Amino acid sequence: MRELVVFSGTAHPDLSRRICSGLGVPLDPVDVTRFSNDCLQVQLRANCRQRDVYVIQPLVPPTQEHLMELLLMIDAARGASAAQVTAVIPHYAYARSDKKDASRISFGGRLVADMIVAAGADKVLTMTLHAPQVHGFFSVPVDHLTAIGELADHFRGYAELGNTVVVSPDLGNAKTATQFARLLGLPVAAGSKQRLADDRVVIDAIVGDVAGRRAIVLDDEIATGGSIVELLDRLAVEGCREAAVACTHGLFTGKAQQRLSAHPAITEVVTTDTVPPPTGWPELRVRSVAGLFAEAIGRIHEGTSVSSLFDGVDPTLGPPQGRLPFDEQAIESGIGGWAPPGSLTP
Repeated sequence: MRELVVFSGTAHPDLSRRICSGLGVPLDPVDVTRFSNDCLQVQLRANCRQRDVYVIQPLVPPTQEHLMELLLMIDAARGASAAQVTAVIPHYAYARSDKKDASRISFGGRLVADMIVAAGADKVLTMTLHAPQVHGFFSVPVDHLTAIGELADHFRGYAELGNTVVVSPDLGNAKTATQFARLLGLPVAAGSKQRLADDRVVIDAIVGDVAGRRAIVLDDEIATGGSIVELLDRLAVEGCREAAVACTHGLFTGKAQQRLSAHPAITEVVTTDTVPPPTGWPELRVRSVAGLFAEAIGRIHEGTSVSSLFDGVDPTLGPPQGRLPFDEQAIESGIGGWAPPGSLTP
């Protein structure tokens, strides 16, 4: 079997070290140099010839800097005769640019995917793309992991979840919220969201029964926190005044930490370490996904199946899969139609 070599950019070296610890391999050094004309140069400080090379770099602010580092590392590995180069991108920021919703707008998600492939990536390993169709923007194989099992494990340890509902900020994320709710045996609801700008949304209705319940608000990514605050305010109007907030990618840009820390309804915020978490935030709980990435890299390297990791969960830990405490079809259509636990048959 070919030797496995792992490199990290500067975006999140702590996660890279944790992944390497899980793999039982060293994190090999990389030199990043900036010339006087502001151009970057990358040098990989370990032999890549006929090795399986894994380059770990989430696309986090400053996103363009980290993207260029990633492209240069991939190109350097290819130029050093690597047998295979896998781009490990825990957070693919350009997944938000996935559709044409304005005149003459660019498709950053597809363009950046093309750039990564052109640089020399043979495979991509990522987690929780903002839109599932972004998976198809890559012309090389993509392994797409999820963190909902890790997030569900956090709440599974709670003594009492009986009066809790999982809430998605929008109908587009309702399928993921449904899967998460199924793991915990909880009902699910969703907001009807309209985005007016990058940091401004309107949620004018909640699909599902939330009155008198506690909520677990689940989103794939939190940037400025505007959607979450708008959702919590709408939930309060509907009679739900207490919520935990959970997400995979906790970017918490701008005033997000201040907004969420000050909101009276939030009991805690739970995220993963796909991006570097902020410090000095007592309500923030960080779950590591390094083990999932280490397991996936190990299986890719050995040529064994990765598909069992796509759910990110042990199916024996969840409630019976055929009996759901909600009407999944109703949530997807946005028309309500709730059913009591156990009343739906396979």
